[in-house]
Amino acid sequence: MSELNATAAALLGLLHDGPATGGQLVAGAGERFGAFFSVTRSQVYRELPALSKEGLVRLGKQGPRSSQQYLITAAGKKAFKAWLTSEAGPDHLRSPLILRLVHAGSLTAKQRQSLLESARTSYSQQLDDAKAATKAADGPYEKAVAEFAQAQAKAALKLLDAIPAA
Repeated sequence: MSELNATAAALLGLLHDGPATGGQLVAGAGERFGAFFSVTRSQVYRELPALSKEGLVRLGKQGPRSSQQYLITAAGKKAFKAWLTSEAGPDHLRSPLILRLVHAGSLTAKQRQSLLESARTSYSQQLDDAKAATKAADGPYEKAVAEFAQAQAKAALKLLDAIPAA
């Protein structure tokens, strides 16, 4: 694998914590960085065989219901370290809310109001979760990421507040 994509790197980073099945990786991604970087089940199950083929992960124990553990290899650790130290490049925001707002003219007034209310509820919960994560943060990097999650949720709420009620 000449260059890791961000999803592959995310999985390798999670595997640094120890062996994990695809389902555990999906859950771990959601808990650890889901506010900023979504990793879907289909992405995980597409990336794991590619990482295995490249020798960056290897198969571990077979679990219940045919679940398969994966372990990071020395080559995987090296590739992950290279990815971590490479130029990050631009961030790409993928917000389902903003995409819906761009096309909100296709909705009825009632549908738009429902969209805004639902988004407000969701971002308020994200803000509460980020505040709790900030308090629970173990180190300066984890705390900074949690504070960024707070700022992102606040920015989304500010966006929603700027939209006229009509």
